Amino acid sequence: MDLKTIFDNVIEGAAPGVEAGVKEALAAGIGADVILKDALIAAMDEVGARYEEGDIFVPEMLVAARAMQAGLALLKPHLVGADSESAGKVAIGTVKGDLHDIGKNLVAMMLEGAGFEIMDLGVDVSPQAFVKAVEDGAQVIGMSALLTTTMSNMGVTVEALKAAGLRDKVKVMIGGAPVTQEYANQIGADGFAADASSATRVARELVG
Repeated sequence: MDLKTIFDNVIEGAAPGVEAGVKEALAAGIGADVILKDALIAAMDEVGARYEEGDIFVPEMLVAARAMQAGLALLKPHLVGADSESAGKVAIGTVKGDLHDIGKNLVAMMLEGAGFEIMDLGVDVSPQAFVKAVEDGAQVIGMSALLTTTMSNMGVTVEALKAAGLRDKVKVMIGGAPVTQEYANQIGADGFAADASSATRVARELVG
């Protein structure tokens, strides 16, 4: 069983193929961390690159991410015991008042595919819930908003982190349709991601 087959199946979004390939690779004695890095993460990096080049679009990216997650689910029990290096812990959520989750879910899947440990806080997340996530060990906070009206809660959350004395302990990354780099600068966020594939790159830069 070669890892290239798993890699190709992730890109094609063929979850059954990914699952079968991961099972075969594990049975052949290939380390879970090797399968994760060389097949799943490598494939999602390729998917992100193709998306940025305009070769594929969000639906294809979602399907690939779901296929990747199918493989990841099989690897997780094997990774827990191994000293697989987590890329970092990211708490992600859609801000208070906003119930949109497709973009957030895609970013979470892409980040998980890049080896990050994800704390998914869901939608309509209060500033206090983000603060608690930092207290629980999140190194990066990812906030998403799809409405201009809820976007201001990103700034409120940054202020809540300052009030809790935690602002210097965490990197703040924001994104979503109405969000801009200018707004990120204005509220003092550490990073801005225009889409799911750049979110992975920004997160890597922030923890790096």
